[in-house]
Parts: sequence; C-alpha cells; structure tokens
Amino acid sequence: MQPTDQQQTSKPKTIEDYPMILTADDVAEILRVSKPTAYEIMRHTDFPLLPFKGRIRRVQRDEFFRWLNRSRRHNEESA
Repeated sequence: MQPTDQQQTSKPKTIEDYPMILTADDVAEILRVSKPTAYEIMRHTDFPLLPFKGRIRRVQRDEFFRWLNRSRRHNEESA
C-alpha cells in the first residue's frame, strides 16, 4: 500500500527548489506567514519587487533571499 501525500514526510525545501520568480504564496511559505502578511511585507519600500503593472506582485528568488539575509543581519545588529 502506497502512503498518501499527507503520510509522506517531506524534506525541507532548499532555495533551488523554488521557482526563479516567487509569488506571494511562495514568500508566505518561506516566511511561514499568511498570504495577506506576505503581501504586506512585499509592500515595504526596501523589498525587491519586480516592476509589473497592476496588482501583480513578484520577486526574483535570488534577490528575495539576499533581501532576507540583509534584513536578518540588520535585525541582529539592532538587537
């Protein structure tokens, strides 16, 4: 009998497991926050949002992780 998807234990994703262009769903998953919170974070002026017209919110994967590391270092220095 094959285990169902819920029964399988999945290993944590690596950076390379994510697509080159991240959506709010991806950002929410990575940060372990809700999708509305991810959209709020993506509105920060220092967030590396890609320039799309309208309500589309996307970020390049590598830029997002660089931003995340800069934010983490800044928070550690402020503490």
